[in-house]
Amino acid sequence: MATQPLSPAVIEAEAQLRYTHVSPQKARLVIDLIRGQRAEAALDTLRFTKKRVAREIEKVLRSAIANAERKAEDAGATLDVDHLYVSRCFVNEGSRWKRIRPAPFGRAFRYQKRTAHILVGVAERLVAAEQRAADAAVEAEKSKGVRGAVRRARKALTGPAAKTKSSKPAGKKDKE
Repeated sequence: MATQPLSPAVIEAEAQLRYTHVSPQKARLVIDLIRGQRAEAALDTLRFTKKRVAREIEKVLRSAIANAERKAEDAGATLDVDHLYVSRCFVNEGSRWKRIRPAPFGRAFRYQKRTAHILVGVAERLVAAEQRAADAAVEAEKSKGVRGAVRRARKALTGPAAKTKSSKPAGKKDKE
């Protein structure tokens, strides 16, 4: 009996920013713009949104993308960032800072500075996860036998980032 998973594991990651100095209501206006979008399109949307909190949300989204890349690297899988989308994002109310403002006749007025907790999660599309699993199966098939051992040794020596192209510069031809 083979014990293969029925569906490939979809890579998911999230990042959160806590106690940011913005009203949750104002942050939700910007979060609603990116919910469900591709990660790249969401970054573009945030970059050109004229709200102060958009810059903070952009940082959180970039952190979630980096977390997804790291999770894929730790799992030994390859992740194409173009296949990520904003799977979940929401804003919760943080603690309120109680402050006092002086008022006439020695009195004091109380006011509250609101804070928010922002959470952004990204996930890989299921189609991309299936393609990644198929590529991993092909690579595992190639790694079998004598040729596979040579391929693994070459990959270990050169590293995963090195390409197996010839060392000749592009554009130069052999003289015959």
